[in-house]
Amino acid sequence: MSKGSVKHSIYTIPNILTMMRILAIPVIVLVYYLPFEWKYLAAAALFAGAAFTDWLDGYLARKWEQSSALGAFLDPVADKLMVAVALVLLVESHASAWLAVPALVIISREITISALREWMAEVGKRASVSVSNVGKVKTFAQMTAITGLLARPPSFEDPIVILAYGILYIATGLTLWSMVVYLRAAWPILKEA
Repeated sequence: MSKGSVKHSIYTIPNILTMMRILAIPVIVLVYYLPFEWKYLAAAALFAGAAFTDWLDGYLARKWEQSSALGAFLDPVADKLMVAVALVLLVESHASAWLAVPALVIISREITISALREWMAEVGKRASVSVSNVGKVKTFAQMTAITGLLARPPSFEDPIVILAYGILYIATGLTLWSMVVYLRAAWPILKEA
């Protein structure tokens, strides 16, 4: 099968990787609640593997010219679902405002920017709020922090947990910054409307 004939199929490797990322979410949740000590590392490994496919599916879609409307829709949905579900898990297990506040900021930002993108698409200005480099760094920091927090039992005496909290706060700062970038880009159109 040539590149051109695969291009229009929804069953491309990049799309399959994205779908696998979505299917991994309930598996991560189930593993996290297993009554075994190794559950933390297993959930973190599953999350990290799923996060890696986020980069891999985009890379393969560009390299093999297999970008599709389905992939463009599912990829950000998969990322947001993964992050939101993992943060909810962590807020419940850590039971701390130190985690609840950044989780609230991150999830609220994702809802706000998703709504903004949808509205911008309706008025034909979707390109004005396309993914920026700040957004990519933010996603990397979020995925790294969440992986670290999933990997260990909640404890402020664990250096890995403390480091993961630090990265999560950096990710939260980048989350707010990227939201401001998107809102500033959209503001002229929002004022007109």
